[in-house]
Amino acid sequence: MTTSMRPLKAVKVSLPNQTSQYIRELIENGEYQPGQQLPPEGDFARQLGISRPTLREALHSLELEGVIICKHGVGTFISPTYGKRLESGLEVLESIERIASRIGLKTSMGEANIEERPSTWSEMDELGVDTPIQILSASRAILVDDKPVAYLKDVLPVEYLCMEDLKTSFHGSVLDLLLKLGKPPLAYSLTKLAAVTADPTLAVLLGIPPHTPLMRLEARLFSQGNQVVDYSISHFVPGYFDFHVVRRIGN
Repeated sequence: MTTSMRPLKAVKVSLPNQTSQYIRELIENGEYQPGQQLPPEGDFARQLGISRPTLREALHSLELEGVIICKHGVGTFISPTYGKRLESGLEVLESIERIASRIGLKTSMGEANIEERPSTWSEMDELGVDTPIQILSASRAILVDDKPVAYLKDVLPVEYLCMEDLKTSFHGSVLDLLLKLGKPPLAYSLTKLAAVTADPTLAVLLGIPPHTPLMRLEARLFSQGNQVVDYSISHFVPGYFDFHVVRRIGN
């Protein structure tokens, strides 16, 4: 496809940012479709009237946002899932897998560290227990189109979930598995939200540069008996999620 493009000029916005915004416009206007390959880097830079280093910086930014996928030695493609953001209201507790399935996306579990072990003192505090207990700790990356979009960590007493429970039907969602097992009956979750930046460890696990902004959700899941069933910390990569909250008007 031959695309007519306007040369880009530096204004108050940096040229790489201006370039990435213009490429988004090309996609949203239908010049490029999800899954389509972009022109070779040299050709694309000439069409845009910019240098190759500027284009590379813009493409790197778009890749972090999940707009494009760069395949080494093959080329750069518009993400097949571009425009399909994972959207959920925080007033309803549901797994990433369920959110993704509503818009036709499939998730998978990436690198994982799952073990049964004694609780630490801080975990005892989060779980609301006074003495050390045996817990299941499950840390794992969640992927969409083989790209990490979130990193989740759950800590639960083994009386609620153990390694044996995970053998046949665990695909990354502790919540879905607890609901399937039906023990104990779940009631509600208390969640704290914060904007944070990726530390070096998270950056490696999520395939992003250190200090990339992330959305962090820290939650405690309670049973109908008001016991903490699960303590979790979830980090979400920007560009993939839209969270919203319904708030009532106060008196």
